[in-house]
Amino acid sequence: MAGRDGRAAHYMIGGGIASLAAAAFLIRDAGVPGASIRIFDDQPQPGGALDASGGVAEGYLTRGGRMFERNFVNTFDLFDDIPSADDPDISVSRDILSFNEEVRAASRCRLIAAGEKADMAHLGLGAGDIVALNRLLIVPERRLAGRTIGSWFDRDFFESNFWIMWSTMFSFQPWHALAEMRRYMRRFIHLLPGLTRIAGVLRTRYNQYDSLVSPLVAWLEERGVAFEREARVTGLSIRGDAEGRRVDRIDLADGRRLALGEQDRVYVTLGSMVDGATYGSNDRAPSLEPAPTPSWDLWKSLAARHDGFGRPEAFCADTRRTAWTSFTVTLREPGFRDFVEELTGNATGTGGLVTIRDSGWLMSFVFFRQPHFRAQPPDTTVFWGYGLRGDRNGDYVPKPMWEATGDEILAELAGQLRLGADRMGWFDGARVVPCRMPFITSQFMPRRSGDRPATCPPGAKNFALMGQFVEQPLDTVFTVEYSVRSARAAVHALTGRSPPLPVVRTDRDPAVLFRAARVLLTDGAASTAPASADATGRADTAR
Repeated sequence: MAGRDGRAAHYMIGGGIASLAAAAFLIRDAGVPGASIRIFDDQPQPGGALDASGGVAEGYLTRGGRMFERNFVNTFDLFDDIPSADDPDISVSRDILSFNEEVRAASRCRLIAAGEKADMAHLGLGAGDIVALNRLLIVPERRLAGRTIGSWFDRDFFESNFWIMWSTMFSFQPWHALAEMRRYMRRFIHLLPGLTRIAGVLRTRYNQYDSLVSPLVAWLEERGVAFEREARVTGLSIRGDAEGRRVDRIDLADGRRLALGEQDRVYVTLGSMVDGATYGSNDRAPSLEPAPTPSWDLWKSLAARHDGFGRPEAFCADTRRTAWTSFTVTLREPGFRDFVEELTGNATGTGGLVTIRDSGWLMSFVFFRQPHFRAQPPDTTVFWGYGLRGDRNGDYVPKPMWEATGDEILAELAGQLRLGADRMGWFDGARVVPCRMPFITSQFMPRRSGDRPATCPPGAKNFALMGQFVEQPLDTVFTVEYSVRSARAAVHALTGRSPPLPVVRTDRDPAVLFRAARVLLTDGAASTAPASADATGRADTAR
């Protein structure tokens, strides 16, 4: 099927940031007319995990934001050409950098324990931990296949301030892939000196949907890109073998069968970290039964019938190890916001993620710069949080977090912060939207060679794979950059244009390595004991 102008058609399967980026690179770098691009999205709103919805009455919702920093070169290059949401005369990239110059954030309270600021003077690493971290940096990745983080470090490591801050910042668990932690250590080693202050991490002016997705979608629509919302792709007909194979038909849930022409191209996003998400409210917990999982269903179908599509079961087979619950709170009263400012020493939006390290749920929360939503009224405040260990009972709410209602999540937070009954009025009229995401850390699960497929499986002539579950050497999953880089790699594979910009290797910069070593060695010399006896290092997190 040719595009609307008679040229080859380019089909995007999935409406996340990978598909949006691929469409933009096709237009900007490969000269493809927007009218020849068609995006199929099973959701009503494009953007995938970069989402935002709701309002004051029902409560705002953002399932979570992805980390952002200056070395995301493909992402900044993409958004250099996209006008910002507020001022079309400047780009999204310029707006991000300008916002971070206007609002210089540095956390003064990364950890809380017993309702007070926790000691962050030391990372709590012992000499053995530092040796293990250094060994991890130099061991070849191929030797880590299938290994977990918990198999590398001693038990005390998981009780250190370093691990609490590292794991909650990036959402790692001891049972996750050691190879992924190694990639993170090497990719972000330049951020290590600022770990306790979350220095070097960039924020967008609003949530990532309003700041990134919305202006990108508008740019694509202005150029004629067709968005088919709530259009679920159930299958791809692939003819041929590893010597040469092509997608010749796209099957949709509504019964349509789209035949492809010889010159048509297909870009497939595999899997989704937010597939199957369920939602609660103040008085209702999210369902433990996952919602539909169209992205995983498609990947499983393709992998079962064709070689070279990876092994989705390596990532999605155990939701108890890939799920957590986030919560978005909309406040009408300023009392709690003012309390947090006094407790942390940070004005709203100038700090970062605050983790309650002695919380059974390992609860973290963050107050964004307000407004966090472009349409948010000035008399409201929105904050977000999550529990990395939602499978455990809370300390004030005796049930797992993923069984808790929004009001129970607030009650647990209030208990952890030692708020008395006289302060609970701060939450009058608050709207809480809990969200359980069964696959949110699925990309971190232990893997072996071939579990993540290549951009182009052997013999692929007119299709390419994208997203968090496609192998991109050296780069780190759970980031916008990984998806954008995968999109650029797919466009390059099928058009020969727009090659991905290489990963910035700060792990090869002697000055960066010296600063990181100084942080670790100074801490190791000052303290060889764990910072706390109660953290993630309980019985189920050891080797």
